[in-house]
Amino acid sequence: MFTASELTAPIVLDGGLSTALEQSGVELTGSLWTARLLADEPDRIADAHRAYYRAGARVATTASYQASVDGLVAAGYDAGVARRLLVRSVTIAAAVRDEMRDEMRDEMREAQHDLFVAASVGPYGAMLADGSEYRGRYGVSSVQLRDFHGPRLELLAQAGPDLLAVETIPDIDEAQVIVELLDDLAVPAWVSYSVRGAATCAGQPLSDAFAVLTGHQSVVAAGVNCSDQADVLEAVTTAVTVTGLPAVAYPNRGGSWVSQTRRWEYDGPFDVSLVDAWVAAGARLVGGCCGTGPAEVAAIAQHLRSTDAPSAG
Repeated sequence: MFTASELTAPIVLDGGLSTALEQSGVELTGSLWTARLLADEPDRIADAHRAYYRAGARVATTASYQASVDGLVAAGYDAGVARRLLVRSVTIAAAVRDEMRDEMRDEMREAQHDLFVAASVGPYGAMLADGSEYRGRYGVSSVQLRDFHGPRLELLAQAGPDLLAVETIPDIDEAQVIVELLDDLAVPAWVSYSVRGAATCAGQPLSDAFAVLTGHQSVVAAGVNCSDQADVLEAVTTAVTVTGLPAVAYPNRGGSWVSQTRRWEYDGPFDVSLVDAWVAAGARLVGGCCGTGPAEVAAIAQHLRSTDAPSAG
């Protein structure tokens, strides 16, 4: 199990699972996105996890971001099958983690680090498959959000991940519901918002957003993901100041999400040099999101090693 003691030095996360899959030739245009492969091609997911571990990531994030019982049932799966697919997202990653522990035993012993699995908990908007996670304020009640997230969190937690990755949360209302649910689970979690400038994607001040995460024992890190690289530093600084926790930072490559094609249009390359300032500001979980693949993760890991960040990557 992942503990806060792991966060004394930077840990390299993986990149976008969808990016690694697309780079391997997988088509991801359906409403289930990467979750479709849990039923159809689980070996492709396992291969993507391997690629990230071999690139230097210490954390594999599961293919459950877009997966929910509600979404899978809407796509035609039986509810029982849907629940099993959510669990499968964790067991696939855990099997690869254990395999990589054997493959990388000497390297891990020398660096004195371990490998982990983070079960992805995407926002309600991800199920809508229309880019709502970059807008927030879905027009649903807190009760509806609780009914959506509660059973899903329980299934993922029971599957045995090392921690939960509550990610791309666009507004305070959803974060509040989730952290209250986390209090009932004995699984550590990071919580990261999708942001624009100094606000959540729903337009709320980041200081207010991170204040919601304080006082919850399960939350071991707070920060930002799937947002512009230029917006990361302020989010990390605010997260650390408000919560007193280590920060998590894994932006996308830059650009915009096109909901009609379900693809990102990217602006340019991932700027690895920005990582130094994030780490100096308190980021201890560092990686990439959409548009960053194994090559970018390898560059992050190498950069942290070259700057003498202890135990990084």
